[in-house]
Amino acid sequence: MTAASPVSLDAWWAALPFVPDPFQREAVEHVQAGASVVVTAPTGAGKTLIAEAAIELARMQGSRAFYTTPIKALSNQKFGDLRSAYGDEAVGLLTGDNVVNGDAGIVVMTTEVLRNMIYADPGRLDTLGIVILDEVHYLQDRYRGSVWEEVIIHLPHHVQLVNLSATIANPEEFTDWVRARRGPTALVVETHRPVPLESTYLLKDRHREHRLDHLTIFDRSGKRPNPVVVKLLRKGRGRYRRFAQPRRLEVAEHLHALGMLPAIYFIFSRAGCDQAAQQVAAAGLGLTDPGEREQIRAVAAARTAHVSPQDLDVLGYTQWMAGLEAGVAAHHAGMVPAFKETVEVLFAAGLVKLVFATETLALGINMPAKTVVLERLSKFTGESHELLQPGDYTQLTGRAGRRGIDTSGTAVVLHQRDIPFDRIAAIAAQGSHPLVSSFAPSYNMAVNLVANYPQDRAEELLRASFAQHRLEARRQALRDRMERREAEAVELRAAAKCDRGDIVAFAESHRAVDVRRRMRDFAQSMVPGDVLEIPQDGGAGRWAMVARGYGPNPRLMLVGGDGELWQLAAEDLAPATMIVGTVDVPEPFRPRERAFRRHVAAALGSVHAGERRGIDVSGGLSDPVASCPDLAEHLSWLERARKAERDAARLRERMGGSRDDLVTGFHRLLDLLGAYGYVDGWSLTDEGERLRFVYNELDLLVAEAAHRGHLDGLGPAELAGVMTMFVYEPRRDDIAAPLPDSVARSVEAIAELSDELAVAEDARRLEMARAPDDGYVGRLHDWASGATLEDLFAEEAAAGDFVRIARQTLDLLRQVKDVFPSIRGSAVAAIDRVDRGVVAAEGGW
Repeated sequence: MTAASPVSLDAWWAALPFVPDPFQREAVEHVQAGASVVVTAPTGAGKTLIAEAAIELARMQGSRAFYTTPIKALSNQKFGDLRSAYGDEAVGLLTGDNVVNGDAGIVVMTTEVLRNMIYADPGRLDTLGIVILDEVHYLQDRYRGSVWEEVIIHLPHHVQLVNLSATIANPEEFTDWVRARRGPTALVVETHRPVPLESTYLLKDRHREHRLDHLTIFDRSGKRPNPVVVKLLRKGRGRYRRFAQPRRLEVAEHLHALGMLPAIYFIFSRAGCDQAAQQVAAAGLGLTDPGEREQIRAVAAARTAHVSPQDLDVLGYTQWMAGLEAGVAAHHAGMVPAFKETVEVLFAAGLVKLVFATETLALGINMPAKTVVLERLSKFTGESHELLQPGDYTQLTGRAGRRGIDTSGTAVVLHQRDIPFDRIAAIAAQGSHPLVSSFAPSYNMAVNLVANYPQDRAEELLRASFAQHRLEARRQALRDRMERREAEAVELRAAAKCDRGDIVAFAESHRAVDVRRRMRDFAQSMVPGDVLEIPQDGGAGRWAMVARGYGPNPRLMLVGGDGELWQLAAEDLAPATMIVGTVDVPEPFRPRERAFRRHVAAALGSVHAGERRGIDVSGGLSDPVASCPDLAEHLSWLERARKAERDAARLRERMGGSRDDLVTGFHRLLDLLGAYGYVDGWSLTDEGERLRFVYNELDLLVAEAAHRGHLDGLGPAELAGVMTMFVYEPRRDDIAAPLPDSVARSVEAIAELSDELAVAEDARRLEMARAPDDGYVGRLHDWASGATLEDLFAEEAAAGDFVRIARQTLDLLRQVKDVFPSIRGSAVAAIDRVDRGVVAAEGGW
């Protein structure tokens, strides 16, 4: 960890055109003092200023600063922002796709690039002073989250971390973990939104000419569901539903009429976004004036100038342009980057007024709006529809309210008849959910641990993960609860002791259960007026039973000789209780009145003992414990003691089953790697050394396919196509392109190899990797063979996916050309053939 910084930021603060918020000052002061910092704050609160101050500190100290982001689009945006602030020569970009001035003092990169650098070229980190991990809450991502943890664990300790996160429910837990890994680390939590957010509910009333009702989700307290909405929705029940979700055009017209634009309208479907944008644009709402339309055309032309007219035609440029001029656009991962970036620029400039977007827009891109609309509070995960988490709601609606422009932002949730309103209110109210770990060792991570650390240190680093930290915290909580329950059990057993005998032996012989059953039967035979003689310390007292309840264990109402009223359950009577006579119960029956009870008490005094009737105490019930007047209390304490002991045993079992899972899984990985010749004990073979530099979800499959020669002999186009198998994951609406005959052998061999590895993983109880998919092999093969965009997408609008998959394939080709000599020549040629046209234009840098 660096020493406290001698430099001052006073001049930098003074040059700002606004007064920084206290939380921004506090965070930067911690960094100045040499600590790392975790900052959680709502979207738009100003976390970026903290990153900029940290970069300035690094520059003043003569060290480098890295700014990492989870997605390339955000890296590109930050790269542009920082170049504007510091000049082109001072800032670099490393995203896998692009390498621009990589040795600059300030470098923007995706988090994966930094992780790879730590493993492959740690010498480049010697002059590094500060790393900003933007959107650090992304470490809970199921597929990529481990990367953030690897960076935090393995980054040299002299580097300070500035962790910037959206609001999470467990920031203290996360900060404790970072502190344990990195040394002094401060937590700065900002809950205040610079622009207040109001959550509202929009529904259509079919009984009132389809009128739209726009109401707040919460009452005036801001905490409870709005009773007006609750009452209104009750009216809509029945066979014919009164309320419906407004149509997209109706919502657009409503927002426009109320002056609630610009707005982002979230639809968790690419096709839905495109359809909505086309429909609203065609309606001619008059969102733009002639001057704005002229500016829109100029920006769009400049932003797409690098794309050929032929490709623009295939991409539907004319229709897209018509939507932009109408002030409406879609934004999703299926669009080519040039189109997405144009939409971002136009929206930020206030020229496009309504954007229909998927949730990918919620991640970091600077597109603030006045209003955010959520069409659904559930989305399809690939397997099922699941409700959004409170943190998702906060992230999506966080763009509502432009700082310095709006006095408040509005979130509009559309009526959803399949989701109860109180559930919607709960999601909107909670605001955040706990940050969890998705950390799991990969094959690439395993071989890099073997290469860089002794075994005990590698295992220590695995235990240093946030996943293990949370696991240990849970185990400690379980241990604390177990010890408390064990101590309680000792105290409860002491309270259960009976002076007349062994209460435990009595209970374990089942006599306690028998006594209770007989007491219930005895009570059910009683009638009002029966006089009971109940054993007590120092003798026995008489009580008149004046009322009896119903059921298997009826409650009894008794009046004593002093007029006292007593109520108890039948099984709580002492087993030696006897019926010794009867009295008349006065009418009317008013046991709560003193006169009634005095009359019964007086009658009790005149009862003479006659025939005595009680439960049968024969057959082993003569145990002295059975006649104890406090037997019911003893048994109650004993049962509570036994419950505490059972709870403690369950807690102990849960503790035992949750220890060292990550290290155990790691050794299972090593066992498989050893079986396939990648490790030999705690050392790497030549194949293991190659696997160190394969950064792909299917890393072992890539390395083993190359090792077995399944990629040898392929021409550039064939290799490009086959490599898509390792990066392509099909969507439900994807149409597979025909598979060329020239790659059939390799495709079949890789599929068989995947099955073989899956069997090996299953045998070792490892999570099986996803299967490779050949659905894009033909398409990229044709592109690398010279096909045009029009050849590939004559009837489809998935060019954005094509560009993304082509760029991912290029990234993998660049890795394998340096790692596997047998395919280097073909890989180099494949890169040249794929990286052209709209694919080469990706990113704009």
